[in-house]
Amino acid sequence: MFLKHKPSGDLVEVLTLESMYNPCRTEITGQSHAGEELQDPETYLKSELVFPSGESLPRCWIDRHYRDHELKTIRVAQVV
Repeated sequence: MFLKHKPSGDLVEVLTLESMYNPCRTEITGQSHAGEELQDPETYLKSELVFPSGESLPRCWIDRHYRDHELKTIRVAQVV
């Protein structure tokens, strides 16, 4: 999977896909694809990555509390 690093504008190949999908992880390991030579793997903050189209990453990939409001609604409904 390739993502764009917002600060540099470079494409980054994600090497740790399981970290990409895990909302508890804030960083991934990837390789920059800038220039002619393959770069060494580096750590990137997920908050600095977007899809090549410029679209943000899904909230469920970056926010481990993305469903908390649903759980609160269910608990309130069960009490009533």
